[in-house]
Amino acid sequence: MPFDADLNIDEENYRRHLRYLIETEGVTAITINGHASEVASLTLDEQQRSLAIALEEANGKTPIIAGVYEDGSQKATEIANMAEKEGADCLLIFPSGVFEFGSQQKPEMFFNHYATIADATDLPMIAFVYPFNNGLHINTESLIKICNDIDNVIAVKEFSNNIAVYERNYRELKALDKYISVLSSYSKSLLPSLCIGADGILSGCGSVIADLQIEIFEAVKRENLTEARRVADKLYPLNEMFYSEPFLDMHNRMKVANALLGRIDAAYIRPPFQPISDGEREKIRKVITEAGL
Repeated sequence: MPFDADLNIDEENYRRHLRYLIETEGVTAITINGHASEVASLTLDEQQRSLAIALEEANGKTPIIAGVYEDGSQKATEIANMAEKEGADCLLIFPSGVFEFGSQQKPEMFFNHYATIADATDLPMIAFVYPFNNGLHINTESLIKICNDIDNVIAVKEFSNNIAVYERNYRELKALDKYISVLSSYSKSLLPSLCIGADGILSGCGSVIADLQIEIFEAVKRENLTEARRVADKLYPLNEMFYSEPFLDMHNRMKVANALLGRIDAAYIRPPFQPISDGEREKIRKVITEAGL
């Protein structure tokens, strides 16, 4: 989400960024109001405006997935209702921050959060699986129940960041009678996850390298491992840089990369995020240059 120097939404650059993604061959949907959009800092009105702009730019040609990022389940239904009224095609449901402090011992919390939102909307929903070592992580058993028992849930954004957990989730989900799309978000190990199996990729990193993600996905689909490894070699230094510590700066770095590539004018961010150092900016410039972006 581009901001201007006063940290207001920069609509001109936002539209420019959306058009770049929509026009990238192989992109089959655009997700907005997610982590890469700095959704935590967007008001409900701004999320509504963000969605309206995305729908205008897509003009019915590209489906728009709206993020539902809210700790309270009832409050999350307000975002879901807004997105449905605006015309979103699908919802990406984020875990509630309340899950952080022991929800694995009360798995009904996961299910009820999704069920509450599903009761309030007819839109299809994507379940967001956070890293396995995170308090917000939905374990396999809870994920299977959510996907199997809630009709609206049609896909999973698989960001468990553990290849064994990814494989377990993939195999268990594919064993269901109901079809669930598994969308890899495991950017640091994208090739292994795609080789296990994936119906697509849903990753904030796509805001910078959607074309490379499409390239590797198609190569694996064709079972061309040589080509897939070639693209993986290109992706490796980019992902090592984007996802380096502190991990929370990943989308901050992606925004800087987009600015360096001339896709947006500037990389202003809202607090509590802080601008990255000049030294890190130069590292980003070096890596995207060497990758041929």
